[in-house]
Amino acid sequence: MAGEDANFTGVAGRYASALFDLAKEAGAIDAVASDLAGLEQMMSESADLRDLVKSPLFGRDDQTKAMGAILERAGASDLTKKFIGLVATNRRLFALDGMIKTYQALVAQYRGEVSAEVTSAHPLTDVQVQKLTETLKAATGSDVTLSTKVDNGLLGGLVVKLGSRMVDTSLRTKLNRMKLAMKEAG
Repeated sequence: MAGEDANFTGVAGRYASALFDLAKEAGAIDAVASDLAGLEQMMSESADLRDLVKSPLFGRDDQTKAMGAILERAGASDLTKKFIGLVATNRRLFALDGMIKTYQALVAQYRGEVSAEVTSAHPLTDVQVQKLTETLKAATGSDVTLSTKVDNGLLGGLVVKLGSRMVDTSLRTKLNRMKLAMKEAG
């Protein structure tokens, strides 16, 4: 079982491990991963959806119906719809983001991939993502799956998190270091 192979605990870990095992049995690992990536994207773009998922003010029935309608419209697989329905029925939508991230980590582990999170000041082009992926693959010796996000506060540069390692080449960090050095000198 996936939960035994990986050290994923807590609500998110248990649910994600169960989903991974079901997807593996059904031969639907990629389909579920795609559905969850789409749902993650929708949650990042919609404050209303984030509120629905996180807020205890919405009832079980409202959350279940709303998530069912969203997934139906998105064309999600039956396994994904049933899983999210169960999560909503069990009042565990608050942990959905963690479930998605844990599922993605289980898929990466299953494929022998390493996951990297890249934060940039501006959206990266496809060419930049490809070059960064190739560079990280050469450095790690493993296939690398990138997830990207934008933080305008970085001003420029990148922050790359690869496992427990982090490389911060952002302009914000460089300016903060310079500011600290000037305070120490003055």
